[in-house]
Amino acid sequence: MKQFNVDGMMCAACSARVEKAVSKIPGVTTCSVSLLTNSMGVEGSASDEEIINAVVAAGYGASLKQEKAANSSQTADEEPLKDKETPRLIKRLVTSLVFLIPLMYVSMGHSMWNWPLPAFLHGNSFAQGLLQLVLAAIVLIINRKFFINGFKGIIHLAPNMDTLVAMGSGVSFIYSSWIVFSGSPQHLYFESAAMILTLITVGKMLEARSKGRTTSALKGLMKLAPKTAVLFVDGTEKTVPIEEVKIDDIFVVRPGENIPVDGVIIEGNAAVDEAALTGESIPVEKSEGDSVSAATTNTSGFIKCRATRVGQDTTLAQIIQLVSDAGATKAPIAKIADKVSGIFVPTVICISLVTLLIWLLTGVSAETAIMHAVAVLVISCPCALGLATPVAIMVGNGVGARNGILFKTAEALEQAGKTNIAVLDKTGTITTGQPVVTDIIPLTDCALLSLAYSLEIKSEHPLAKAIVQAAQEKNLSASPTTDFSITAGSGLSAKLGENTIYGGNIDFIRRRANITPQAQLKADELSAQGKTPLFFAKDGTLAGIIAVADPLKADSAQAIAELNKLGIKTVMLTGDNERTAKAIASQAGITQVIAGVLPDQKAATISSLKKEGKVCMVGDGINDAPSLTTADTGVAIGAGSDIAIDAADIVLMKNSLLQLPALFRLSRATLRNIKQNLFWAFFYNVLCIPLAAGAFVPLLGWHLNPMFAAAAMSLSSFCVVMNALRLNLVSKSFS
Repeated sequence: MKQFNVDGMMCAACSARVEKAVSKIPGVTTCSVSLLTNSMGVEGSASDEEIINAVVAAGYGASLKQEKAANSSQTADEEPLKDKETPRLIKRLVTSLVFLIPLMYVSMGHSMWNWPLPAFLHGNSFAQGLLQLVLAAIVLIINRKFFINGFKGIIHLAPNMDTLVAMGSGVSFIYSSWIVFSGSPQHLYFESAAMILTLITVGKMLEARSKGRTTSALKGLMKLAPKTAVLFVDGTEKTVPIEEVKIDDIFVVRPGENIPVDGVIIEGNAAVDEAALTGESIPVEKSEGDSVSAATTNTSGFIKCRATRVGQDTTLAQIIQLVSDAGATKAPIAKIADKVSGIFVPTVICISLVTLLIWLLTGVSAETAIMHAVAVLVISCPCALGLATPVAIMVGNGVGARNGILFKTAEALEQAGKTNIAVLDKTGTITTGQPVVTDIIPLTDCALLSLAYSLEIKSEHPLAKAIVQAAQEKNLSASPTTDFSITAGSGLSAKLGENTIYGGNIDFIRRRANITPQAQLKADELSAQGKTPLFFAKDGTLAGIIAVADPLKADSAQAIAELNKLGIKTVMLTGDNERTAKAIASQAGITQVIAGVLPDQKAATISSLKKEGKVCMVGDGINDAPSLTTADTGVAIGAGSDIAIDAADIVLMKNSLLQLPALFRLSRATLRNIKQNLFWAFFYNVLCIPLAAGAFVPLLGWHLNPMFAAAAMSLSSFCVVMNALRLNLVSKSFS
């Protein structure tokens, strides 16, 4: 997906207009515009120039986000996230108040409370009106951005929030100016014209400050990026900028120092605090051959490492990219607000005109009719609608990132909360993924473990590695084999000298050797204990059984219990035999087991389960790739430094199943927060627009001054953003 910066967007109507304009370009398949981050993601074959021209034609600015060099520092990415708007708004607000205060003194202080005025103004209503006009005009000039952006929107047939504000303030100013020069300067609205702009500026300032806090997680991740590294060159240590580190460089890390890039330890031992990436507070013991990641901290021990990933390829850089990309995407629920926002501003302008005409037809004074029409313009808030979804998504995404849960898209964050069936792979998900040999049962006089070692040493399967490890611990040697062959999900075969040897599950061996009742009985006993029996044969004769067990993770049972409390049905999906799978499932608290499923059959099983509800598939992200893509939500667990797994929608950095219920709680809380924000935004406009139009005057006598309407409008966006920030409290559920 190509990423663009978009300038000039003021509200949801603006983002909807940009999205619509770009989506019309031939070759564009998807376009997602984020008002919160002023960014746009585009997929398709359209050129960058075509996309930028379409945005410009719609009345906004656009530029392609520049790709960074592979060894560039992440800190450069912090620049777009800096809150540049708040300082400008504060300056504008203070300057406006300098002129608004004397304006309010003259217009309201004297007339309402008879406050003293300078002698030259006493009894001179024209002079008072002229002074108010000058002071109000200065405030309008200070806040001219509202008028520039507002009328630019009208010119491009894309009215926005600034259009409403500019029309409300402008109408009040023009009407009052006409009254002053008509010779009867009474009932002026200069203070309303100036106060509207000032109050909207206050609201925008609060909104900007709050929006800045929603990207705090992303900025925090960027600050973790180390600035320097200590390289070991020709027997000496040399401190260099992080940009100069290259793959295969040797670097050293002392206790208390951050690891600069991803690497592999080649000398020494250390306890590494990986909380910055995984949220795990307990340091992990690392030794020679173990991998380390950038931005983690060496808490004890001296290590020498070889760089394997630098710059934009490091784990930290990829995490930052995932969090940033997720913030630039759009959740499906946001489409509701987008559809409304696209027609919101024109509709409000029409309502304002109708309000003006109806009040004039009732015979009231022009000033009363104008007051209601202006109130309609300034109380309407498309910003609240536009911010309802993205601020909640950004905060929820940030909370997840701080706790080792990475969402690739906003859609993944939303969809996860709708899950009611969690399908769990067994090996590496429910179990540790590090099986060990528990039983060796020879049935002939051959050296069973040596035979199995010679066959399994060429396999990458986790169970094969357990046999290899057991043989190496006994200092056995593997005999050379030829014609090595793998039958996926079943077994292995090879030539050992003149003999043919086989290894695999009972069905695979049954077709190649005789399985005695005693062997069948022993295999059943092992399976009932949660062990996986592997059968080995030589030239058609069963040589023996080796049992391998993959122990349950310490927190798997607790995680399953929490999923049950959330009302999520858990299903174990594994290629292991049914007896072993059921034994493991019983220990974990899982009631439904689908066993003996080959890798290419898992996707079909997921499709079948989707008929029962929303399915989340949890696996290792590699062998389970087809089923991860087939599921409504694919979750890769314990991905470690290899976080960029294309098949998964969500990556859990800890190798712990406890992150799964935490993920669902966060997603549900985010979805609930979005619905609250949308309800508030819709409810606010549905209630306040009729109030401003004067619909409650006949029944209750309620009038709404445009100044109060401006204050209400400013607070509405602020409330939506602050409600989204409450999602930070969800982080307590991760502890």
